Amino acid sequence: MFTRKKSIVALLGAVAIGASAIGISASAADTPGGGDPAAAFATTTPIKHVVVIYGENVSFDHYFGTYPNALNLPGEPAFHALPGTPSVNGLSTALLAANPNEYNPSRLSPAQALTCDQNHGYTAEQSAFDGGLMDRFVQDTTGGGCTQSTYPDSGNYGPKGIVMDYYDGNTVTALWNYAQHFTLNDNFYGTQFGPSTPGAINVSSSNTSGAAAQGGSSGAVANGTDISDIDPYYDQCSNPSLPLSSSDIPGTGIQAPGGVTLAMSGKNVGDLLNAKSISWGWFEGGFTPSSYVNGRPVCGSSHTNIGGATVTDYIQHHEPFQYYASTANPMHNSPSSVAQVGISDPAGTPLAQAVNHQYDLTWFNRTLANGNMPAVSYLKAPGYQDAHAGYSDPLDEQRFLVEEINRIEQSKFWPSTAIFISYDDSDGWYDHQMGPIIRSSADPNTDTLNGAGRCGNGALIGGNDRCGVGPRIPLLVISPWARQNYVDNTFSEQASIVRFIEDNWSLGRVGNYGADASAGSLMAAFDFKQSYGHAPAIILNDATGEVQQTIYPNGETVSGGQPDTQTTTLQTTTSRTATPTTPAATPPATPTTPAANNDSGSGGAQQPTTTLITQTANGTTRVVSVKLPDVHCVRVVRGSRMTLTCMIRGELRLHTLLRVRLYRGRRLLANVARRAIHGRERFQLRLGRSRAGRYRVTVSIDTNGTVRSMDRTFRVS
Repeated sequence: MFTRKKSIVALLGAVAIGASAIGISASAADTPGGGDPAAAFATTTPIKHVVVIYGENVSFDHYFGTYPNALNLPGEPAFHALPGTPSVNGLSTALLAANPNEYNPSRLSPAQALTCDQNHGYTAEQSAFDGGLMDRFVQDTTGGGCTQSTYPDSGNYGPKGIVMDYYDGNTVTALWNYAQHFTLNDNFYGTQFGPSTPGAINVSSSNTSGAAAQGGSSGAVANGTDISDIDPYYDQCSNPSLPLSSSDIPGTGIQAPGGVTLAMSGKNVGDLLNAKSISWGWFEGGFTPSSYVNGRPVCGSSHTNIGGATVTDYIQHHEPFQYYASTANPMHNSPSSVAQVGISDPAGTPLAQAVNHQYDLTWFNRTLANGNMPAVSYLKAPGYQDAHAGYSDPLDEQRFLVEEINRIEQSKFWPSTAIFISYDDSDGWYDHQMGPIIRSSADPNTDTLNGAGRCGNGALIGGNDRCGVGPRIPLLVISPWARQNYVDNTFSEQASIVRFIEDNWSLGRVGNYGADASAGSLMAAFDFKQSYGHAPAIILNDATGEVQQTIYPNGETVSGGQPDTQTTTLQTTTSRTATPTTPAATPPATPTTPAANNDSGSGGAQQPTTTLITQTANGTTRVVSVKLPDVHCVRVVRGSRMTLTCMIRGELRLHTLLRVRLYRGRRLLANVARRAIHGRERFQLRLGRSRAGRYRVTVSIDTNGTVRSMDRTFRVS
């Protein structure tokens, strides 16, 4: 168990093996060719496909402030946390009951899904932060015109103090269920303060410098930096209420949009992918024109949200690659076929005929169904499903997220895919946690965080008005390689997504003081040394967000998603292959104590197995034999702290809790529990005040109520 190579074996069940549903095979998915062109590109991880699902206007506390505790009122989708679910840096009892703001946070129910928009300007958010006191949200980021309405479904529901309010797992049920089965980061931030356009540019290029207003001046541009929403210059759907400009986009023969727009210089991640001929695309709802008027594309398709409001699908200032001449598709051209999705235009293609990796969302779904998936895909929902308060909502967003993720999880690309769900900005919704200011600004016209004209210590990186990091926003990492039911506390930001793509395909950096160079890593969300297989796919209901199916790496499918909702009988043998027993209508047998493994811990021919008999809701039974996991722990004592590292080898499909207790005499010094899902768990334990003496460590494993444990004593001098 410890340094003397003692080990304990924990009993573990598994659901029955059925016919393969999706044929998951990591080795096949990672082999160049084999029907997956993206697999041919060299990567530094097993990830061959990155999908960034980029929503709108959500702070971390607004969606995850009380995670994993939901109120579970009657008539609402239920959420019950899995055993061992970690807590987050969310809304504490003090923040809920005695908040420093004018109003305490209140729970919003599913019936209050449609609310008004909040003020999320570059300056307003800094003022709400009040030098880190986080106490002026009601005064500074409450939405303009956000007043009480008797019709919550109209999208302008906004009693005084609503900027403080939050949803729980009974409304954002799908997102909480994804957090349960994959990784949630509670230390992820916008790269700078401000609304949608800066956020979209940061997630695609990590740099809002190099901004130039076209057709006039704009308050969205300050000191050559984008700080606010403004339509893109290289898009004829921009400023749709105005006629086209009389001037052409230089060198293109394409008329520029009318009014004031924004052009960006420098590189984005698409340029870096193009340099290595790696397939990629931005896919946005409503990008395909609904019509043409005098040759000009009209992006006029729309849908109705849950309140019946008609919302235009395509929102120009949410499309970051249209700000760059190198990656723009001004005429909203479509590819000639699904085979062309993700592929660069032929050399010399005029911009007027170019597709340039910019697509309608429908092209992603068509190419996925056709057996192709770009190496990097950004997905942007149509307006009514993008979560932006005022015209969208978490319930419409949930339908979009679940439908897209279900498709990916049931595709052949799932074994080599990482999905990042995040947001462009916080919308001004309250969040109690301020991030570090690593890019300062000193603009007397826009900065207020640390007093008039100051945001941070004044040390500039690439110019003024990029102050950040900004507000905290959610990040979920969904992948068969993601850690399960895990909360990642690693500091990171929007530019970290750019950095992950750059590092995975060895692209280099965008340069010009891009935030990708200093952004925190997202690697802690993954476990690329999994010895027990991949995290299962979780298929959700797109209306309720509840788990419908769990698909395991061997293709086995369990309805309802929760193996522990079935009746299980566990029996133990010491042979490699157990003989199935006949199910009987008797209470589950008490498992016998498994034999200890040899010192190598490798399993060998005598590694214990267990026979699992599952009884489903319709009364049918299935039988399967699986290897039991082996747990081996090593202790290291430094000063007054002991680090206990436990390695878990074997199959970990049912809820398995690893608990460590440290005693000195009869006194309990530490009692720490963690889900045993990562293959390697580390516990930091504090010794007694005088340090020297005899200690006892108890390590126990609880697998669906079946507990095995072992004690070890040691002396510290």
